Amino acid sequence: MKIGKTERYITEQIAKKRKLLFTVIDPVDYKSKDEAVKNGIAMAEGGADAVVVGGSIGAQGDLLDYVSSRIKDEINVPLILFPGNIGTITKYADAIYFMSLLNARNPYWITQAQTLSAPIIKGMGLEPLSVGYIVTQPGGTVGWVGDANIVPREKPKIAAALALAGEYLGHRIIITDSGSNPKLMNFGPLPPAFVREVSAALSCPYIVAGGVSSIKELRGIYSAGADIIQIGTAFESSADTYKKVKMMASAAREEGRKHKG
Repeated sequence: MKIGKTERYITEQIAKKRKLLFTVIDPVDYKSKDEAVKNGIAMAEGGADAVVVGGSIGAQGDLLDYVSSRIKDEINVPLILFPGNIGTITKYADAIYFMSLLNARNPYWITQAQTLSAPIIKGMGLEPLSVGYIVTQPGGTVGWVGDANIVPREKPKIAAALALAGEYLGHRIIITDSGSNPKLMNFGPLPPAFVREVSAALSCPYIVAGGVSSIKELRGIYSAGADIIQIGTAFESSADTYKKVKMMASAAREEGRKHKG
């Protein structure tokens, strides 16, 4: 598969020794679709390197089309879909995480959903980003929906082995995801030691998602080896999305400069 425009953008930015910040909009979590659009635009204006749209349940159809198209028209960074199933796809995006849930118990989430959606994605002209996806403790909604054999936080070697297997199978990006707002279940983001173990196993871009809400947490995960941190809930609940994203993006740039060379 050829490297497309969005993947090239991601790899080129990482090659410059930058740490990237991706922000997430789940339209279902907002009071109105226009509020979701407003926040997505604010995220890009605040310095997000990409805006990711999607969710595990309900982010599809007219709602997804409206939010994605309106955000895409107003931003100058990639809009990437984060699909929860084969119905959570829209043509109003630049690219889509074409994900295989590597620790799913149900093969539907490993290859069958991908088989059903591939012709649709091709027909829409979306750029598929080959992603190996790993759900870690506590897992949240995505862990339940994806029937994941959730990786315990005290077992980072399992996640590292899964990640390496994903890369060997041809995935060009790896994501570990703790699920939406793990702090509700008395978990924070993944421990830096966990991230370090996974990062050390990989030569492809590594995205850490789930639970990051402070600059201190963000810096710790970047220092442990994450190339990209993906944040949704912390920005969704912020009184000033633009300001918070700007602070986080600035910290990401600083961490990128620290790790040059």
